[in-house]
Amino acid sequence: MTEQKYHTVIVGAGMAGLTSAAYLAKQGHRVLLIEKNRECGGLVSTFSRDGFHFEAGLRALENAGIIFPMLEELGIELDVLKSPVSVGVENEILDIEDIHSLTEYGKLLKRIYPESEAEIDRLILIIRKVMKQMDVLYGIENPNFKNLRDRTYLFKELLPWLPKFIFTIGKINRMNMPVEPYLRKIIKNPSLIDNISQHFFKNTPTFFALSYFSLYLDYFYPRGGVGKLAEALESKFLEFGGEILRETTVERVMAHQHRVRDNNKLYYTYENLIWAADLKTFYRITDTESYPGKIRARFEKMKARLLEKRGGDSVFTLYVEVDEDPESFRKIANGHFFYSPSKQGLGETHWSELNELLQVPGEANKDRILSWLDKYLALNTFEISIPVLKDPDMAPEGKTGLIISILTEYDLFKMISETDWYKEFITAMEDRIVKILADSVYPMLKEKVMARFSFSPLSYANRVASSEGAITGWSFQEAVPVIHKIQQANRAVLTPLPSIYQAGQWTYSPAGVPMSILTGKLAANRIL
Repeated sequence: MTEQKYHTVIVGAGMAGLTSAAYLAKQGHRVLLIEKNRECGGLVSTFSRDGFHFEAGLRALENAGIIFPMLEELGIELDVLKSPVSVGVENEILDIEDIHSLTEYGKLLKRIYPESEAEIDRLILIIRKVMKQMDVLYGIENPNFKNLRDRTYLFKELLPWLPKFIFTIGKINRMNMPVEPYLRKIIKNPSLIDNISQHFFKNTPTFFALSYFSLYLDYFYPRGGVGKLAEALESKFLEFGGEILRETTVERVMAHQHRVRDNNKLYYTYENLIWAADLKTFYRITDTESYPGKIRARFEKMKARLLEKRGGDSVFTLYVEVDEDPESFRKIANGHFFYSPSKQGLGETHWSELNELLQVPGEANKDRILSWLDKYLALNTFEISIPVLKDPDMAPEGKTGLIISILTEYDLFKMISETDWYKEFITAMEDRIVKILADSVYPMLKEKVMARFSFSPLSYANRVASSEGAITGWSFQEAVPVIHKIQQANRAVLTPLPSIYQAGQWTYSPAGVPMSILTGKLAANRIL
């Protein structure tokens, strides 16, 4: 078989890979997109089961000055809906409507933690300042997706915005410490600290964490599910003449030869390569033997740096099909709901106690793990998405589908998977989650559950080949090995090797869909 030659080969058809592919194909380049799954989009995907439509990963999207201008620039029309958020602790629930809801959020916290009124006032003031900084950060459409020859945009929007942006970046960088110690400086009540911080990954940078209220106001939902965004990008790429190789993995990158080899032992030659998949994998499978010593040394240094690091938290997600009208759920909360069944907070349940459990093999530690699980689930915060409350076509008439997620540790599931009680553990998690929510916020779950199934961190690792099952790139518990300052984002796509670029959640931290799209565009820009 003749070896296929391409201007650009892109590995990974998540949001970063799709973005790069669409922009390069738009300019007439021959582009091959290689994806390990049949479907593109990675964790930005929607699937159907029993007439219910569910998200496989992300529950909603945020524009961040990136998604909408990207769609406009590529000529993509996407029908979108607002995705309003609710937050709740025990029986206190708040529907977030606008900036004024921040005041109501403060009142909610004071009702739950009356002894911490002054501290809550200070917290709300800080969040308000962060929201103003977010307004500057995303105050205009991202210049990487705009025509800088457009004099109206250049002189009336970009240039007046730049001084404010530079000033704000300084403030943002000063809030780059982990959120937990930052909160301990202003709040004494450990339960209040936990209830705020356990929404986020461990050691999330403070600015990113406290910007959550702004993000809640920015959430939107494509009609038909978040997967419609990936589908639209895929369709546009194919319309531009791009090629997709599905259910295929890259086993070797022969960088000096500008070739990759897939799992079918077929070779593809490229002028440029964009790696938009797991970054550890790239460094493990890339051959640099024929490069000069300096290039090889830089590559090996970066390889050693990355391979010693870990991906961030993963999630356990429970999908529940309920024989109950959606309006019953709408009366309780919006279709995107962050809910803590207890005001106590996790304390050391997640980290100190879990780390002790991980020192002993799973079977020998079964009773202790299940006892820990009881407390961990009862004190945690759940992200609950109800697609039919956003789009009425997402469930059969008169029925409701729930997506219930909780942050959790990949290593725990990996350890238990090596025993013979893994299925029992998954069932135990499902049972407990349903009972906790039925006894607190959704009583209809006691009698009306028709079916349920779940994804574990191992499921996510298998689906997107993500190290440690991470869903947002690198762990914040140690020094992040990639660029993490927004003013340096343009350099995030560079690798030590000529003609090879990187994009996606592993490229820049903290990651998310907008940053994945941005790095995809920046990688394409480097090539163009």
